[in-house]
This record gives sequence, C-alpha cells and structure tokens, in this order.
Amino acid sequence: MGKIAISNTTKEENKSQLCPFQEAMDLISGKWTMSIINTLMNGKMRFKELERNVTGINTRMLVKELKQLETKKIIKRKAFATIPPTVEYSLTKKGKNLKPVIIEIQAWAMKNPD
Repeated sequence: MGKIAISNTTKEENKSQLCPFQEAMDLISGKWTMSIINTLMNGKMRFKELERNVTGINTRMLVKELKQLETKKIIKRKAFATIPPTVEYSLTKKGKNLKPVIIEIQAWAMKNPD
C-alpha cells in the first residue's frame, strides 16, 4: 500500500510549514499546560490559588509547569518582598493570545465526547 500525498510540496517545504505548528504543539502539549493557562485566563493568581484551581496537580508538578511556562514566556511571575514571600502569576500577551485556541479546543471537546 502506497503513501497518500497530502500536498504537492517537497519534503523541505513541508518541514518548514510544519515547524510553526510543531512549535505550537510542543508549547501547549504538556499534561497540565492548558489547565494552568485556562485557569490564569481568569486573572492573576497566587501559587496556592493555582494549586487549588488546577484539579489533580501536585505541588512539585505545578512548580515545574510554571517554570516551563515562564521560560516559554506564556506566563509571568511577580515576586513580592513580603514575609512570607508572595508570588503572583499572570498570563503574558503571548499567553492571552491562546484564548481563542482554548475556546476552540473546548468547543471541539464538547461536540466530540468520549
């Protein structure tokens, strides 16, 4: 059985077209990534608020995911010089731009339940 041709592009052209798509998928494909981003769509939150609102995630995993999202410039972390230390997380412009993507994924999931 032969391969089905998707388009008339060369392998290199196809690779360059998929590169932004793959980068986007890598960005949002983590198990907790979309839940964290969706939760932060409601506004700024402190760590404990996020921990309570992202159902099922443990503390260690939340710390790891938040660091990755900060590195990818999806969220920003603001530390306050208080005792005890207070940290607040919010979405960057890049993170807020994911809102229509999240809405579409949620709509698709509702139309296509298990």
